[in-house]
Amino acid sequence: MSTVWTIAGSLDPVPVLSRLDLVAEPVAAALKALDGADRVAVAEIDPALADTAEFCAHYGSPLAASANCVVVAGKRGDVVRYAACMVLATMRADVNGVIRKRLDARKASFAPMDEAVALTGMEYGGITPIGVPADWPVLVSPEVAAAPELIVGSGIRGSKVLIPGDVLVKLAGAEVLPELARVLEQ
Repeated sequence: MSTVWTIAGSLDPVPVLSRLDLVAEPVAAALKALDGADRVAVAEIDPALADTAEFCAHYGSPLAASANCVVVAGKRGDVVRYAACMVLATMRADVNGVIRKRLDARKASFAPMDEAVALTGMEYGGITPIGVPADWPVLVSPEVAAAPELIVGSGIRGSKVLIPGDVLVKLAGAEVLPELARVLEQ
């Protein structure tokens, strides 16, 4: 892997396929099948610093290069549909507008923590779209898709994945959804 990660700060990224022990099991399985996985890296971090703001402050990685995965549950009657939504850390997912409509749901909300953890097989604070259940759409904001470098979760709190946006959108079920996210009010 010849990628130079300008967003790594003080992290020590290594090719993810050489350190699958640093990602959750469903993430490792998905990475093995991902076109472009040779352009993906992983870096070990202090699990207590996995939350985005603390992570960026400690490791010197730009907040604008961090992408968060939020699990959304959309309900219509007795049917619940889930989606993994990728937005930049500087933006907020439009759960009750764009995402709710895409899931054809009457009501949409962030999935409860215990539900998201159980369904993904990942740790809360480390959930990533890489390796979510195959029947979930992976909704990606255009800003994430266009990013040359991103830092995302690894499925565990003890590491982060570094991935180009064009590789992220190659995930099974990925679709770029215009207006998925809005800039956070300062």
